[in-house]
Amino acid sequence: MNRSEILFLYDITDANPNGDPLDENKPRLDEETETNIVTDVRLKRTIRDYLEEYAGEEIFVKEKQSSTGEGLQDAKTRALDYLKDQDYQTLDEAKEELKNQILATCIDVRLFGATIPLDVKIKNKKKTGSITLTGPVQFRMGRSLNKVEIEHIRGTGAFASSDGKTQKTFREEYILPYSLIAFYGAINENAAKTTHMTDDDVVKLLDGIWNGTKNLITRSKFGQTPRLLLQIEYSEDNFFIGDLNNKISIKSELEDKKIRNINEVTLKYDQLKENLSKNKDKISKIYYRIDDNFNTNDDSQNIIEVIESLGIPTEEI
Repeated sequence: MNRSEILFLYDITDANPNGDPLDENKPRLDEETETNIVTDVRLKRTIRDYLEEYAGEEIFVKEKQSSTGEGLQDAKTRALDYLKDQDYQTLDEAKEELKNQILATCIDVRLFGATIPLDVKIKNKKKTGSITLTGPVQFRMGRSLNKVEIEHIRGTGAFASSDGKTQKTFREEYILPYSLIAFYGAINENAAKTTHMTDDDVVKLLDGIWNGTKNLITRSKFGQTPRLLLQIEYSEDNFFIGDLNNKISIKSELEDKKIRNINEVTLKYDQLKENLSKNKDKISKIYYRIDDNFNTNDDSQNIIEVIESLGIPTEEI
């Protein structure tokens, strides 16, 4: 496995990509730049949910009913799902078995790592500890390429405010009319050795990024569309360009806050192109997926054709 970087662009229309529970669940906003922020935790949740629900993968970090039937498991109880019911001789023995079982079973820990608490019997005495695994796949927070403005929507509910009343309940929500969001990530081949992440896991990761976003079909999340996904795989050990999300921008005839759909923007990537050209001998291949409606044309060539014109091999995923 080689070092690689990920650039992922998706947009959202009339919805909330990532609400802040400490601020009335409003979309997260950088007030200085007026850009929309989406946490890496939100993207990882999207990937986890897709891999579990659509790809049939076992996921460690998820909500699971407590065995008592009341409430949810805590992290220590969740970890015990992967330990045999026996009296271990040492805490290190229990840690090693837990680590091996989880890494063999749970794709999200192989990808993103985890801190796993442990509460187990050692020679009939309860001992506690934890395992920390650094994930080979890391993302920065996503940021919109356009300035955004939050809209406050009010409406009425379907039911009365209480039994027998004629007045219906009110509902309110906060949405973004339009946000084109860029995520930057990296895959560390050295950390992959520790979590036993495989090339097949990376294929599933990319599938989860693209199709997980496409399948966010809930009331607050519906309206998100993946637009561009690049995985730049390098041939030189420990090398990467870095900061890919800051090497692109968008162009539009409209002011940022008046943009309402993908047809009103064009991707600009002169700086990315320059960096790819400069380092093309260190790139083994660029894997990609692109939405047909996304305008990335540069002198009648789209971004993939431009990359290929630099002499860099590409492959659609």
